Amino acid sequence: MRALLIVFGGAQLVLGALLWLAPRFFHDEIGPYGTRNDHYMGDLATWYLTLGVVVLVAVRHARWRLPVLALALIQYALHTVNHLIDVGDADPTWLGPVNAVSLALTVVVLALMLQSERRAAA
Repeated sequence: MRALLIVFGGAQLVLGALLWLAPRFFHDEIGPYGTRNDHYMGDLATWYLTLGVVVLVAVRHARWRLPVLALALIQYALHTVNHLIDVGDADPTWLGPVNAVSLALTVVVLALMLQSERRAAA
């Protein structure tokens, strides 16, 4: 579990850093939906950076794991729904389904991690 938490937390930090420090790259290569707005991308970066930090804190503090994983699961599930709604709006169009599938797979992994952590806490 610790390794998965480290990978997930690190990925959130990378996403947050890209959103904040390289918004053009993020928009062009990862999230090409609509007109780029660097301010809102910076706002979104704060979410990913915060999630990354609390996930990494949960690596050391087992009591944090259940609530942090539950929060991440809910956020990623809602994020997936948003991408399913806008799946055809990416440019290039192939990236819409790729993003939706990658987010859905993240939801599955988070659900499995949460289930495993619930068992371990019982």
